[in-house]
Parts: sequence; C-alpha cells; structure tokens
Amino acid sequence: MSTAQPKNVMIIAGEASGDLHGAMLVQALHRKTRRLLVYGIGGEAMRAAGVRIVIDAATLSVVGITEVFSRLAVLKRAVNTAKQMLRRLSPDLLILIDFPDFNLHVAAEARRRGVPVLYYISPQLWAWRSGRVKKIRRRVDHMAVILPFEADFYRRWRVPVSFVGHPLLDHGAPPVAEVQHWRRSRVVGLLPGSRDGEVARHLPIMLQAAKRLAAREPDLRFLVSIAAGVGDDVVRDAVAAGGMPPGTEMLDGGMRRILSESRMVMAVSGTVTLETGISGMPMVIIYRVSPVSYLLGKLLIRVEHIGLVNLIAGRKIVPELIQHEANPETLARTVAAMLADPRRLEEMREQLLNTRSLLGGPGASDRVGDIALALLAGDCRL
Repeated sequence: MSTAQPKNVMIIAGEASGDLHGAMLVQALHRKTRRLLVYGIGGEAMRAAGVRIVIDAATLSVVGITEVFSRLAVLKRAVNTAKQMLRRLSPDLLILIDFPDFNLHVAAEARRRGVPVLYYISPQLWAWRSGRVKKIRRRVDHMAVILPFEADFYRRWRVPVSFVGHPLLDHGAPPVAEVQHWRRSRVVGLLPGSRDGEVARHLPIMLQAAKRLAAREPDLRFLVSIAAGVGDDVVRDAVAAGGMPPGTEMLDGGMRRILSESRMVMAVSGTVTLETGISGMPMVIIYRVSPVSYLLGKLLIRVEHIGLVNLIAGRKIVPELIQHEANPETLARTVAAMLADPRRLEEMREQLLNTRSLLGGPGASDRVGDIALALLAGDCRL
C-alpha cells in the first residue's frame, strides 16, 4: 500500500469460529502490510492477533430462532455500539464474518456512510431466508465465500463474489488416522458442540447413548471433546443428566486426539462436522433446538441435509438425526449398526476424504486478505 497513513479496518466476528477465522485473516493482512489499525468485535483469538476488541463476542453468541429473543436487548445494544463506532471512527473498510442478523444491520450503516464492506463466510442463505440476499446486494461490496456452491448462488443474484476456499485448511488439515490403527480402534468420539446451549442439549443424549453402547460392547471406550469457553457448570450438569460409561475421558479441546484415535464419532451439526469429515472420520450427526425453533425451521429451511459434508457432496454420506430422532436409543442403535458394518465404514471414510478436494486447498486467509487490500485501494474490479 503506497499511502503513508495507516488504514483503519473495522472487523466483526460474533462467534467462536468467526473469531478464529478473523484472527487468521488479520494475521494474513499484517503479513502483507503493517499500515493497518484493526478494531471491532471478536474474542481472544482476534485480540491476540492485534485487534482492539471493543465488544467481546462471547456476550453475543446465540443459537436458534427463539434463543435469539432471550438475548435481544444485548444484541441491540451491541448493534448500536457498532454503528456508533462506524460514525465516530470512519473506517476505511468494514469486514464482516458470518453472524448475519447482527452484521447486516451494521452493513446498512456502513453503506449510508460510504464505507466499503467485505463479507467473509456467508450466512446460509442457500438454506433458508434466501430473501436476505437482496440486502446483501445493496449493502455489501464483495462476498468471500468458503463453500464451492455458494459462489454460484451469489452469481445468480449478481452479487460480487469470490470462492476463497475453507479456512479450516489454513491452520493445518485435520489428522487422518493411519488406516490400520483406525480399523482396529474401539474408541468412539463425542463432539457435543462449542456453545453452552449446544452442550447442554446434546451431551446428555450422547452420554446416554454411550452407556447403552458400553452395555452391549464393554470393550468400547469414549473420548469427549469439551470446547474452549464451555462452562464447567454446563458440563457437570450434562454429565449428571446423562451419566458416563466407565473409562470415559473428558478432554479440554481434544479434537485432534479424537480424530486420531477414534473409529467413528457422534457430532453436533456445525463446522466441526466438516473438520471431522475431511479427516475421513465416519460420524453420526445430531442436532436439537427448541421446539419453536424447530417448527419455524421446518417451514423456512430449503435444503435436504444439515450436515456440511452432506451438503458439499450433494448427497447423504453420513446419517443425520434431527430433533426427535436425536435421542439416546436411536443414536446408540445407529452407532452400533455402523460399528458392526466395516465395509460401510470403509466406504464412508473414502467418500469423506474425497470432500477435501472440493474445498479449494489452503490459503483462504491470504486470498481474503488480497480482496481486503484491493477494496482498501479502491479497486472494485474484483
């Protein structure tokens, strides 16, 4: 960048995964130029990357339609604060990461003030509430998307877009267990989600299923990944509600160990299922929300699958147990049937590994950084 004056960049990531991807993007930007001042909304990863955090993203994270209502006052205050930051600091670029119900409000203020907007990691408009793409077309200068089919969606709506690849591949691809070790493994991993609400809803179901499996197959072991930021009280309550088979290990984080040691996993729907899938790890995806959120979702959601690996493949590679089907007995029965069918597991592993080639390879953060610098330089020919 030729100017001697630092450029101001405002960035907003409202959830833990967005905080990580935002941090990697800021690191990529700083590798390309030191003439940036970056501030906004995020978490510890972005703070460590040099972002001045004005609002901690941990206060904003919610899941589901009715769950949003319970945090409405907090979200509204945060939106107003973000708009005040735009007015007071006049950034040269606004970078938004996912979190659409919040970020699209801020994008409208940026448009009124002539601040260019880069949106990184698309909201799932292709799944539900696709009408929001009209807001994006009015308020966003460029979309940087991480799933291959998203670029076609935005092109159909005449929104400037680049497929940048998936940032999961930027910080080291998930491990692929050595095939002979994997075939011998008698470990089942439990990935109950990254938010308190997800863990509270799903971990008791997974633990109850694990108890049923252990009763049928006493040689099975279970590893449970507890994501950073999940409250100890949430885990204690979940264990009290679900019980725990003997020898079960609770791991702080532990995702990579689970992917290295397990024969298969039970996973809550979300980005973790993609990380699991591109490691070739067979899985069952489960998901529950509040009854009202589920009923509204049934009316609004337009895709056949919820698992990212199934969406990317365009077919159901791994089973999905949603809402009332996400119960201990059905989950245990599904896992037991998969463990009893080595050929099915081998085929699933091969199909999952093939999805890695569809994600564009590493370098997403650098590619988004190049788009951000082009927008800062006033280049609209992206």
